[in-house]
Amino acid sequence: MPSLTSHAVAFILRHSRKKAFASPENMQRWIAHARKRQSHLPPAWMTQRLDIRTTDVEGYPVYEIAPRAGAAKRILYMHGGAYVFEITSYHWALIAELAERTGYGVTVPIYPIAPEHDFHAMFGMVGAVYRRMLEENEAADIVFMGDSAGGNMAVVLTMMAAREGLPAPASHVLISPGLDMSLANPAIFELAEHDPWLDIPGGLEAIRLYGAGMDRADWRISPLYGDLSVLPHTLLFTGSRDLLSPDNLIFAEKARAAGVDVEVVYGEGMFHVWPLIRMPEARLARDRMVDFLTADAARTAPRHEREAAEGPDASNPVRDAAE
Repeated sequence: MPSLTSHAVAFILRHSRKKAFASPENMQRWIAHARKRQSHLPPAWMTQRLDIRTTDVEGYPVYEIAPRAGAAKRILYMHGGAYVFEITSYHWALIAELAERTGYGVTVPIYPIAPEHDFHAMFGMVGAVYRRMLEENEAADIVFMGDSAGGNMAVVLTMMAAREGLPAPASHVLISPGLDMSLANPAIFELAEHDPWLDIPGGLEAIRLYGAGMDRADWRISPLYGDLSVLPHTLLFTGSRDLLSPDNLIFAEKARAAGVDVEVVYGEGMFHVWPLIRMPEARLARDRMVDFLTADAARTAPRHEREAAEGPDASNPVRDAAE
């Protein structure tokens, strides 16, 4: 049963943020208002607790949270915001928690957003960030993570990398990703009135602003229609009150059919990007993320590193039987 906190958050969202998605005009007004007050800077409490440096890629800032000594893994985190809103304190809180609990380095690109910029500028920048990461790290040590629009970007970036002959990251962590903007699934219309956050008219306006005139069924906009076989081990969070959920579940089915290992955490009664919000369900979701990230790191580590961690006398029946 959803917590009382989640019910309260849903009520607040329905009477505030959902208004941005109610119409194209509302979306435009919210964007204009956001430009006057949003900042991409990490909060002061975070800069005091973590070693953060700022670099530059194609004229845009990239925040680098230093890994704990001895940790090789890095997370490339692409924030959500319908491609038109800046990173928020909710994103930074999740990023900080994952950095502290896993010890991994976290790379956070402040990518160009719409309507001032479009798809090509966004992916030009994040693609350059990934190529730079590959100069310093093995792909097996990199995780793509993103929420909402950022989850879409994680999947599309992996598909684009495959077409360029670049290696895929070790894994994906996707939080309520937007994977099909074509509106081909009638189930999303049924869910729209029950979703306390998202709605279709304003969402379509955001897609129009960033989509660079591309067809919404193009795999670069709707990666559900791309080559899912190139994707890595994936952990996907979705919820029963998120209008993106039906497409998330279809994506999981199609990806598994293409040979991808996909784990789905389905939050009954949960709304869009619920793991970012401070409430009991989010605490459990973040525990699951940490478990996934650390287990995946052990799974992808070279054999000599696994054996060193296990000890000389450790026995793994599954591994031994395979060998």
